[in-house]
Amino acid sequence: MKLIDDGLVEREGVTGLAARLGYSVRHLTRILTDELGAGPLALARAHRAHTARILLVNTALPISQIALASGFQSIRQFNDTFREIFALTPSELRARGPATAATSGGIDVALSFRRPFDASGVFRWFTDRALDGIEVAGPESYERTLALPGGPAWFRVYASGTQLRLRARPATFADLPVLITRVRRLFDLDADPIAIDRALAQHPELAVRIAELPGIRVPGCSDPGEMLIRAMVGQQITVASARTALTRLVQELGTPYDGDPATPKLFPTMAAIAEHGHEVLRGPAARVTAIRTAAAALAEGTLVLDPAGDSLVQREALLAMKGIGPWTADYVRMRVTGDPDVTLPGDVVVRGGAERLGIPSDPRGLEDWARRTAPWRSYLTAHLWRVPATPSKEAP
Repeated sequence: MKLIDDGLVEREGVTGLAARLGYSVRHLTRILTDELGAGPLALARAHRAHTARILLVNTALPISQIALASGFQSIRQFNDTFREIFALTPSELRARGPATAATSGGIDVALSFRRPFDASGVFRWFTDRALDGIEVAGPESYERTLALPGGPAWFRVYASGTQLRLRARPATFADLPVLITRVRRLFDLDADPIAIDRALAQHPELAVRIAELPGIRVPGCSDPGEMLIRAMVGQQITVASARTALTRLVQELGTPYDGDPATPKLFPTMAAIAEHGHEVLRGPAARVTAIRTAAAALAEGTLVLDPAGDSLVQREALLAMKGIGPWTADYVRMRVTGDPDVTLPGDVVVRGGAERLGIPSDPRGLEDWARRTAPWRSYLTAHLWRVPATPSKEAP
């Protein structure tokens, strides 16, 4: 479903989806029908309809244009699918509420999520790591540029009262479902915070922490290749130092973007980093070579990272590359695949947080203790990252 949500069926068809998952088309169709009650084409069609619904109620675009932007091949197919899924025609759905006119080719929509939601923590995470040229972040907003299948896009996620909203300008509205999927993944909006908090709070060492900070999220990523490069550059240096190095990479190798003056670049392509990274990156030659090699593998397709892939298989593929150790492989799979059950026992900040909460802080002891919090070890890690240097007086 992650690949369908990311638009793979629209770009490569069911054959491409089956090939990515390692199944025949017939076997994939059988599995999805047995588990979800519909085959891949029907699921992709339903996803198109939900994209169309967003455009219908949030823009004043003509219905014919919405049909094509959502991936439908004809108005008739669009209308038939809409009636099947929503029991309404597109015109009837639009008539139920006022449309918001698109501005400068953009759209502004509300993002759903389960409460509680630690929005300030997510915005702070992105603020600390924002790269000049492609990102602007603050206490209540985050914006950036992003390369999508249909071209470059700009988006801004911002708090508005109790809502979280997305303002976006994709190159084509056909990219809207892909963009929304990636933003939801970036902000971990599909997490179940009540179940996670309830499970973690059962452990005395964490109970006060969970009460103080409910609804924590594990930030995801909007581009897997970029995530790997950012992680490799950040190995064994501070967040501030990594930010400086990555900003230099963006300024020197980033693709120009003229859609927003505050974010005039796109993150460099993997091909550009592979070819010219040594001209910009600083540090040990072996590390620079490792970063360029990883970028080349991503550009050539010999290394594939995607949110729908097997988390452990991707981990092994990363560990097989020179210059990538367990911390980087696990950090990347946590952020790329959204695996909720990852520990980082070698992370200095995580170990410091564990010590302050009375949890074993040596790597082996921390890893052993963390097993009791499965399958939510990624959220344990997020809490340990956030434990203040001076614990509150209620903390154990």
